Amino acid sequence: MDLKQIAKDTTKTLISYVTYQALRVVIAQLDETEPKRAYWLRQFSLRVSVQDSEVYLTALFQEEQRIAFRLLTVREHIVEEMADYLPEMLRTGIQQANLQQRTQQLERMTQTDPTASASHPEQPEQPEQESGYQPDSY
Repeated sequence: MDLKQIAKDTTKTLISYVTYQALRVVIAQLDETEPKRAYWLRQFSLRVSVQDSEVYLTALFQEEQRIAFRLLTVREHIVEEMADYLPEMLRTGIQQANLQQRTQQLERMTQTDPTASASHPEQPEQPEQESGYQPDSY
């Protein structure tokens, strides 16, 4: 297991995700101030995928430098705001998710099938009472 490579790959994925979130913020801001630019940015984002954020930003710089710089600023702000608590949230989130998965799996493994008792001949069936009288039912 190459932890350094895993960390690099995870960082690249997080950068792309933060860029996507910054894009959502910028589009929301542009919807308020410059609706035509917001529309243009949505159309651009349909043509160029933000999945690889660096490729996306390179293409955006070629077409609309001002918006590209704005995205850089917003994504940097997002990271600065969440960087302090992200590691702990990640650790806690993984621990909670793992606990939930383990709990669900244990429940699945230990569930008994209610119809299974009818198919086991070693368990005698209860005879039905013929009269309506039930002792000690007061």
